[in-house]
Amino acid sequence: MKAYVFPGQGAQFVGMGKDLYEASAEAKELFEKANDILGFRITDVMFDGTPEELKETKVTQPAIFLHSVILSKVLGDDFKPEMVAGHSLGELSALVANGVLDFEDGLKLVSKRALAMQKACELQKSTMAAILGLDDEVVEDICEKVEGVVVAANYNCPGQLVISGSFEAVNEACEIAKEKGARRALLLPVGGAFHSPLMEPAREELAAAIENTRFNNPSCPVYQNVAASAVLNPEEIKENLIAQLTAPVKWTQTMQQMIADGAESVTEVGPGKVLQGLFKKVDRKFPTASASIEA
Repeated sequence: MKAYVFPGQGAQFVGMGKDLYEASAEAKELFEKANDILGFRITDVMFDGTPEELKETKVTQPAIFLHSVILSKVLGDDFKPEMVAGHSLGELSALVANGVLDFEDGLKLVSKRALAMQKACELQKSTMAAILGLDDEVVEDICEKVEGVVVAANYNCPGQLVISGSFEAVNEACEIAKEKGARRALLLPVGGAFHSPLMEPAREELAAAIENTRFNNPSCPVYQNVAASAVLNPEEIKENLIAQLTAPVKWTQTMQQMIADGAESVTEVGPGKVLQGLFKKVDRKFPTASASIEA
């Protein structure tokens, strides 16, 4: 079975999507439609902006979504997913790619999600940190023992777990992780505590938007971050997507489950190769590829 995966925040780069815009009339039309929907020319920032401009959450999330979704659409008959998954923001890209959401609704939800998360970030000084070289259970135990808000947020691959929470609690957890033998414990350059209880205001805001959006039956199973297993029911997909903002991204478990369910290869659709690298951490020999319009 052929699996397709879609990256999340952090995969962006200046110039992303420009080749698609110039090579495909369909891509150009979709990018221009996105400019109209968003009310600003996101293509100007994506193609010719500065890294700082592109790093703003309200820009980054729609930019990565657009790169991924438009690429999947211009692949035409070459794009035949039998299972899909997306890392955090990438889950919305995956839902457009497998027909649960249409392009316009998907983009509106991504924009709403980005703005709601940005607002939640501004309410409290918070951050995230990557802990490398410790078992997940050790990191979970550290988080439980630290006072304040700090939780396991992204299970990226075996030996790499991202924690999220208040600035003070995350820093304390990093110090304890180093004492416990972590290879590295480093703060990430993010605006706030994604996938933690501190995103509750954003979850409430996004929930209202999701409830008012039409979700179709998927063309193939989506392996959602919250469930780490195949989901086909549109109502369940909605619930998991709402829960995702305050719940951990179970990416390690998702990759393991996709392989267990018969995935024979995975193609990453969108900017970067981060997810391919994570699959290699689960199975060094697992076939991975990047989607491209030359393919």
